[in-house]
Amino acid sequence: MQNPTRRAVLLGAASLPLAAPFIGKAHAQTRWQLATAYPDGNFHTRNLRDFITEVQAAASGLQIQMHSNASLLKMPEIKRGVQTGQAQLGEILMSAYGNEDPFFEVDSVPQLVTSTAQARKLAELQRPFVEARLQRQGITLLYMVPWPQSGFYTNVPVESIETLRGMKMRTFNALTNRFATLAGATPTLVQQAEVPQAFATGVVNAMVTSAATGVDVQAWDFCKFFTPIGFTRTKNAVFVQSRALQALPEASQRAIRAAATAAEARGWQASEVEMVERQNMLASRGMTIGTPSPALMQGLARIGATQAEEWVAKAGEEGKRLMDAYRAAIA
Repeated sequence: MQNPTRRAVLLGAASLPLAAPFIGKAHAQTRWQLATAYPDGNFHTRNLRDFITEVQAAASGLQIQMHSNASLLKMPEIKRGVQTGQAQLGEILMSAYGNEDPFFEVDSVPQLVTSTAQARKLAELQRPFVEARLQRQGITLLYMVPWPQSGFYTNVPVESIETLRGMKMRTFNALTNRFATLAGATPTLVQQAEVPQAFATGVVNAMVTSAATGVDVQAWDFCKFFTPIGFTRTKNAVFVQSRALQALPEASQRAIRAAATAAEARGWQASEVEMVERQNMLASRGMTIGTPSPALMQGLARIGATQAEEWVAKAGEEGKRLMDAYRAAIA
């Protein structure tokens, strides 16, 4: 039989709250991990570093360690990694998750967005849909920043869509995959970090992506031509595990949101600068910067219209509402 005194002690202990929160210096111990698939020199990564600096200065005791260049998690693993707590913060190319939900990939419909003003309008209309979907998965969206306009990387001039027929095209999401198919090319999904190897081994011999990515992967080593075509202004999203965010003091949560607002504004400006600077860098390394022909732009518009219809069919009534609102806004 148990000693009555010991029993009282055990009962008393059982009534104490489990994992009573530490006060004061507890938050000095808060360490977060941030996973991104992009290299240190990329403008998104540089923007993230500024975001981290601002957060750490304003959010008492929070330390954030960034893992760039897919060193902690590869792109397809990042969102799940944040949901499960392998990392508290993550950055993804949203459209890479288009198979999961069409609202993540609407900015990848070819030729839907052909200017920064249009990109801003689409982002504004897309945002509540993205926030709601991430929230249901225990994730809070912090900010979104677009890539510069995309172009074709090839070893021959791209005179028309027919030039792409038979090429092995590197793709990075479902919609670029579909685009390659509609253009008569063979699509191959390749993560950014693996692009040089894919070209070197003949797995691919063409790609459509931004000048920023072209510089990151040193495209001049394996491609002669860059033809800027507008094409898309796909966006990266930076988000936080909702539970981790809510565990912080209110003041720290506000500081993170304020830093995110600043990072979004800074990122959009950087994207504009990047468009010019990186294209100039490709030229300085010996690549020919092509001018898209009317025939090429007509072919792109034709494929874009098909993909916009397909996207609406996939996204349903909400998707139709978004697309109608966007077209009305830019009319």
